Amino acid sequence: MLDKRVFEEVVKNTPLISIDLVVKNRYNEILLGRRVNEPAKGYWFVPGGRIFKDESLSKAFQRICKSELNSELSMDDADFYGVYEHFYDNNVFNAEFSTHYVVLAYGITLKDELDLPSEQHSDYIWTSVKNLLKSGDVHRYTKDYIKEERG
Repeated sequence: MLDKRVFEEVVKNTPLISIDLVVKNRYNEILLGRRVNEPAKGYWFVPGGRIFKDESLSKAFQRICKSELNSELSMDDADFYGVYEHFYDNNVFNAEFSTHYVVLAYGITLKDELDLPSEQHSDYIWTSVKNLLKSGDVHRYTKDYIKEERG
């Protein structure tokens, strides 16, 4: 983890690399959390997180699953959806610069219930693909994962 001042300079000057998780349950519903931080604050979004420097993709995936889903999962449990770019006009610091993510998206289907943490999201829902795509409260970047998956 970077201290706040250093992280602010990173966000201001470089793209962030992250992993997003399209999590499905046995009913083919998708897990969404309502974001508490910018960018995308207030929107329903899939769980995910940044990859840290010197952290392998597999370690990052495991850490993000543990912190976002409270679940021990590996990349072997997931399907790679692809590489996406997210561009935001704002940032977590409420400063006058944008945020740019390069996102590695993965799909996971879970059989067990989750005990979800509340650090990054104020609430969680399981929703159908149809409802997700219709909702104005679901961020368009989350919808992109679902549209790509459906072809």
